[in-house]
Formats: sequence, C-alpha cells, structure tokens
Amino acid sequence: MTTSSAIQPSGTATALPPRERILAAARDLFYRHGIRAVGVDAIAEAAATNKMTLYRHFASKDLLVAEYLSGLAAEGDADWDQMLDACREDPERQLSAWLERLAKFAAQPSRRGCALANAAVELPDPEHPARRVIDAQKCRSLRRLAALFRAAGLTAP
Repeated sequence: MTTSSAIQPSGTATALPPRERILAAARDLFYRHGIRAVGVDAIAEAAATNKMTLYRHFASKDLLVAEYLSGLAAEGDADWDQMLDACREDPERQLSAWLERLAKFAAQPSRRGCALANAAVELPDPEHPARRVIDAQKCRSLRRLAALFRAAGLTAP
C-alpha cells in the first residue's frame, strides 16, 4: 500500500532493527498527523517493513500507541531529571529553567503541542492501554511540579 500524500513519512533509518524502525515511524507519523489518522499500513511502509512484522512486534495498534507514549514519557522524565540536576541546589532556578524550557518548546513553529496531551484528547476510553501511560505520566508530572513549587517557596502548589 502506498502512503497517501497527506501522510508521508519524514524518513526512518533502515539500519535500525525492525522494532525500532516501527517505533520511530509511529512516533513521527502519530505526532505529525494524530494517532487516529495513521493506520498500520502507513506505519509499516514508513518503517520499510510490512504489517506482519509490525504485528509480530506489537500485537495491536493500541499496544504500539502505548509503547510509543511510554517512550515519550521516559524521555520526558529523563529531561526533567537533567534539567533539575543542572541547578540542584536552587529550586527557584529550577522553576525558571522549567518555564524557559516550556516556552522554548511552545515557540517552535513545527510543534503541535505535547504528544501525551494530544493522545489524551484522541484516546478518551479509560480502558485503552495508552490511557494507563498517559494517566501515570500526568500524575508524575503533577507530583513533580507540586514538589518543585513547594521547594521554590510557592504556596498552594
């Protein structure tokens, strides 16, 4: 199957193993076009593989979506830790660094917002496997921000 002109992959390195190619293609396509707009055929084609290989690595599109979002959540957690480590002893500076990073992200014209927030809007079913990932990341983020705000001396974080 040929990808439609509306869903063209940005390119995935074929040197990667199939699972990583599939995740890279899904990440790119899901973010640029939305989870619901992208089918497994388009992902398989963008990953230079086929649907059989995709389903061998991911039993369903829903599980692929959950894995994609788990990877993003892990990257977000690592970015958060790195940001805080840069100014470990100064909570006010940490808060400023977080706001600066957020503003820089939001100012990029190619951005469509937070991929996890976008996924939450697209996947309202509480039983969808990706909802556990989304909800857990939202809870972690809320706890981390509240702790940062308290450490910076803000009341009622």
